[in-house]
Amino acid sequence: MTTLELDLHPVDNQRLANLCGVLDENLKQIERTLGVSIRRRGEHFSVQGEEPKTVMTATILQSFYRNARHSLSAEHIHAGLVEVQGGVGHSAEGASVPLVARRPDLKSRTVRQAQYLTQIQDHVITFGVGPAGTGKTYLAVAAAVTALEREQVKRIVLVRPAVEAGEKLGFLPGDLSQKVDPYLRPLYDALYDMMAPEDIERHTERGVIEVAPLAYMRGRTLNHAFVILDEAQNTTPEQMLMFLTRLGFDSKCVITGDLTQQDLPPNKISGLLEAYKLLRGVEGIAFADLKDADVVRHELVQRVIQAYRKGRHEGRQKKNG
Repeated sequence: MTTLELDLHPVDNQRLANLCGVLDENLKQIERTLGVSIRRRGEHFSVQGEEPKTVMTATILQSFYRNARHSLSAEHIHAGLVEVQGGVGHSAEGASVPLVARRPDLKSRTVRQAQYLTQIQDHVITFGVGPAGTGKTYLAVAAAVTALEREQVKRIVLVRPAVEAGEKLGFLPGDLSQKVDPYLRPLYDALYDMMAPEDIERHTERGVIEVAPLAYMRGRTLNHAFVILDEAQNTTPEQMLMFLTRLGFDSKCVITGDLTQQDLPPNKISGLLEAYKLLRGVEGIAFADLKDADVVRHELVQRVIQAYRKGRHEGRQKKNG
């Protein structure tokens, strides 16, 4: 255990208050995440813990202090912690691909997320595979909006298989559009974070943006388009092959999914799993493997994923033992 002493300058009481949060909640969040102890008197901070963690904590405190002109929320703190731990900005491979979106803070937060965006930029087809909250879909939609704004493509096509997440919802009222809308809502949510509502409405009316269930793709050829297939772990091998062969000229495709959250019937193999095995090494296709450390949702999400993975692994070991 080592102790690192740190003074934050220039001294600014409002910035210090914004950095620490109400009842020092921001400092407590940093302590929980990095496994250190932080003590403060005015602008003087004392950090105790393992040496690499104390140095990282000092770097984080200085970075947050520079940006603490306004209150820092739990979301700001978590995103900053993920970014520093992920190493973005600390190496050439961590440099982020510039994105065009309404949110000025939208960027990759970890090295693997930065590599994912680079792969999307450099390849015709990119698979983004990883647990919930790693930015697979969000960053893909951001890349699609960026390509549209820069006139690299003429339209965006967002696709999802209409598979219920372990529930039987039964009859849904309304016309066909209203029936499938609940399955596609997460894609709309991402879009509304990237673009003004009036722009989305205008582009949708003109067919520049299309959000559709996977079944609508059969028989089509998608030219000059940025196509995203989300929740691809819920495709069958036949559906995945059908989707991959829709790609036309001057188009780009991103396929995202989490192999641990499959909602297909027990006797069905995932089309994403099969593609993951068969297409590695094919020229023009890239695979981004995102990990627990890339989770940028609430800090508990990362711990939930790790707990489930550990529990299931131990369960399999007991079963096989």
